[in-house]
Amino acid sequence: MVLYTSPFPNSFLSVLHSFSWGLIFPCYWLADRLVASFVPTTYEKRQRADDPCYFHALCIIITTPIYLALLVASLPFALIGFLLWSPLQSARRPYIYSRLQDKNHANGATLLTEWKAAGNGKSFCFGSANVCLLPDSLARFNNVFNTQARAKEIGRRIRNGASRPQIKIYIDSPTNTSISAASFSSLVSPQGGDSTNRTVNAGIKRTTSMEYKGDNSGSNNSENSREDKNGAGEPNEGEENTCIVRINGEDNGHMSDTETETVNGQAHASGPAEPSLEGDAEVSKTPNHKQKEGDCGSLDSCSASRESLVKVRVGDGTVDQSTVNNKLLYKASIMKKTSVRKKKHTDEIFDHEISAFFPANLDFLCLQEVFDKRAAEKLKEQLHRYFEYIVYDVGVYSCHQCCSFKFVNSGLLFASRYPVMDAAYHCYPNGRGTDSLASKGALFLKVQVGSTPQDQRIVGYISCTHLQAIAGDTTVRCEQLDMLQDWLSEFRKSTSSSSTANPEELVAFDVICGDLNFDNCSSEDKLEQQHSLFTHYKDPCRIGPGEDKPWAIGTLLDPEGLYDDEVCTPDNLQKVLESEEGRKGYLVYPTSKNHGSSQKGRKASLKGNGRRIDYMLYTEEGLYLEWKVEVEEFSFITQLAGLTDHLPVAMRLMVSTGEDDP
Repeated sequence: MVLYTSPFPNSFLSVLHSFSWGLIFPCYWLADRLVASFVPTTYEKRQRADDPCYFHALCIIITTPIYLALLVASLPFALIGFLLWSPLQSARRPYIYSRLQDKNHANGATLLTEWKAAGNGKSFCFGSANVCLLPDSLARFNNVFNTQARAKEIGRRIRNGASRPQIKIYIDSPTNTSISAASFSSLVSPQGGDSTNRTVNAGIKRTTSMEYKGDNSGSNNSENSREDKNGAGEPNEGEENTCIVRINGEDNGHMSDTETETVNGQAHASGPAEPSLEGDAEVSKTPNHKQKEGDCGSLDSCSASRESLVKVRVGDGTVDQSTVNNKLLYKASIMKKTSVRKKKHTDEIFDHEISAFFPANLDFLCLQEVFDKRAAEKLKEQLHRYFEYIVYDVGVYSCHQCCSFKFVNSGLLFASRYPVMDAAYHCYPNGRGTDSLASKGALFLKVQVGSTPQDQRIVGYISCTHLQAIAGDTTVRCEQLDMLQDWLSEFRKSTSSSSTANPEELVAFDVICGDLNFDNCSSEDKLEQQHSLFTHYKDPCRIGPGEDKPWAIGTLLDPEGLYDDEVCTPDNLQKVLESEEGRKGYLVYPTSKNHGSSQKGRKASLKGNGRRIDYMLYTEEGLYLEWKVEVEEFSFITQLAGLTDHLPVAMRLMVSTGEDDP
């Protein structure tokens, strides 16, 4: 299958499309700005409340007649452009495939080594997020604004979080892994020429991260991580950019008071901040980009902040600390493995928590609601500094292939560190109401993640989708889930080059990501909860229809509270969501006849931990029979606090081959 690298089959149609859009754009931009000026966000309302001169109101009075006059003047040109633009959409391709040609720009990504299916297996990390990149006037109805600046900042945060090294803490005492602490855990690097051993102050619930030196250290990390692999244990194949620290088990793992004071003193000491690579003034327009006291959401800050996708495991042996000193200058923290850390849910077999950062070594990213084309370009530019392969501008326009007229695309975007072999898109034909104006659908992708010593390709399948959003459209969503399964089955058949007797490809994983717009606890979503999709695909957060696991939380934030000081930074939002009372104030909860729509400040008992409408599903069906797939980690991510009204989610899958290292 040919991947489309341009929206049209020839340059003439591309030029004609650019000309027609050039005629439409002034009218579109003026209408967007006019509506946006009358839809303030809560952040803007608070700013205006402190303005005694009513300066903003005066600006609206002056600019509104100007906008209206220019809008009327641009309408004839927009009409001509629309008459040219609309028929061109029948020749438009359903997506654009972008591959980074100059790999020097990918300074945040580590070099991937091809997986040869040797050793115990390999882990793959998947992320999904609804980023609400609509035209600014429409985004404001979700209480977010400045779409162009948000797109750039979202891309920057994602790549900064993903390009961190994954630090693993090994404790050599299998019988006693407790480490007393006066505060939450922090891993501290000795300063200057101090070669004394590091100490780890390990907490129970949350973790605090270390200093992160910015984007321009990724290339050196890849070499350092490879050195670690050779000198400190044998991690699973393919775990790039990994630092390993071992802690001996003397004194039962407890630190003395002097050691504790030393650690705490070092944890509060910080050097000069590393400047951000992006100095654009545009980014500062969004409210939570200004660094506040205690704001640890930006990875360019030297202040400590928390994340959680670093494992703590029990192992034997020691490591020379001097070889680790130069590798722990990044913002990363300690996640305590299930067998080590204390949990309420001791029967869970994989790690799970709320993280302030996207997981390290993120391999695949599925985004929804990237509707604005200019924002998509800015987002793509940022993501290309980490992901080599991106599929964006997915969908159809006008009346092409769908029953109703489509004004915007599907909003889907896919980014990958592994090459994309095939891609296909299908539009849901049954959209209703305002959702019918967008070409919501499903994007199916086949990626190559390695090869066997016998030159058999190792591939994986990833599906990204966004279902009907309007409340009460249960039947529509169930029909879309039916179509999703049928289209995915057809895609796998049409792209498979294997036979049972002589397989040319080995399928390592099959994952579905997206915003499904229903949760597993609302009584109104019972039909979706019992859909056959959940018999073929597993939801790591779900026990059964109508019941989530106790640690799972909602992914839909209450828009009214996005800019509250308690949650406007990743670090603060993480703290709030770890508290049951905090979740009641800032998450949207499952609908109930006994409760109204307003969630803020409610102390009453609510069902579940919020509406979890963003899903990551995986299956064990249709994979290579001799391999086993299981979840290693699952996290809810707060790194995009203040930039979207959804919580991103991430899942790390381990593909176990069952073979011993040679």
